[in-house]
Order: sequence, then C-alpha cells, then structure tokens
Amino acid sequence: MLIKDAQFVISNTDYRKCPQDGKPEYAFIGRSNVGKSSLINMLTNRKKLALTSSTPGKTQLINHFLINDEWYIVDLPGYGYAQRGKEGRNLIAKIIETYILNRTQMTNLFLLIDSRHEPQLIDMEFMAWLGEKAIPFCIVFTKSDKLSRSALKINTNNYIEKLSEEWEELPSIFFTSSEKGEGKEDILNYIDQLNKL
Repeated sequence: MLIKDAQFVISNTDYRKCPQDGKPEYAFIGRSNVGKSSLINMLTNRKKLALTSSTPGKTQLINHFLINDEWYIVDLPGYGYAQRGKEGRNLIAKIIETYILNRTQMTNLFLLIDSRHEPQLIDMEFMAWLGEKAIPFCIVFTKSDKLSRSALKINTNNYIEKLSEEWEELPSIFFTSSEKGEGKEDILNYIDQLNKL
C-alpha cells in the first residue's frame, strides 16, 4: 500500500467527539517513549506528522490522522508514565480505555513494545486486558536496529514464550525500525488486507 496523503484531523480526550464518518481506524499505543510518533511518521513518510519529543508522556490526547482519505491512524496516549502522578495516570487510562472499548470504528490496535527490554509487567497486563475484552491487536517491536540480531531474537523470544504461557493463539507480530524504515511495508500491507475485508 502506498500512502499518498496523510493529514492531521482532530485531537480529543473524548472518543464521542472523534470523527463520525465511519472510516476504519488503526490505533497505535504503547508505553511512553516507545517510539510511537516516530513509527507513525515513518509509516506515513511525514517527518513531523506526529510530534516526537525527548520527554516521555507527551501524547495526552486521541489524535486522528486521515490517510489517503480512506482510513485513520489514531495516535493514543502512552501508558504507564510514572512521573505523571496517580491522578494523571488514571485520567490517561480512562481516555485509553473508553476509546478502545467504545470505538466501533477501531479495526485493529497496534501495541508497541521496545525490543531492547525484557518483558514488562505493564505490557503483559495490558495485553491480558485486551484479550479479556476481545480487542483485536498486533504486537509491534520497535527500535529493532538498536541491538544485534541475536539480542533482538533473545528479547522477542522471551516475550513470545511468556505470552505462550497464557495465550493459545498469538497475535500477529511485527519488527520495526523507524530510523531504517524496517517493518513499514509489513504493517501497511496488513492494514491494506484488513481494509479489503
């Protein structure tokens, strides 16, 4: 799939104020500082479509980007940013949960995980919650260029083994590097297939 046009449309804290045109939405989420904005910019060939920041926890809104006038990329707030404080974390959790549970246009959720780290409890718990709620999602390992192939394999296999303890069937898995453009074609082809369905 070729992305010819990508435009920012609207930011919200309330899923009810999101676009009502019925176009499919593909939401991207992950812990703060996982490389979400960089990945969205890489997928769309726009360096500044989603604002990147060296400060974790910057995305605090539901951001809609219209792609080829046919579907949306949705940039959701990052979860688990400790310095936000309990009240701030609860507010962000509510924004995320109400969008995921109530947004019928959401076709798939792409859960971003930093491939450099061991399986994190917060990610495992979030995936378990998605499973309980029967939310369709994929796993996207980010920053795969930041470690050797053998280290990447070890880290991602750790996740897969951990998931296999709880899940009979694993979600689709993608490996990406925003700097090198890795995984772009795989993710866009996957979205294209879902759009055709």
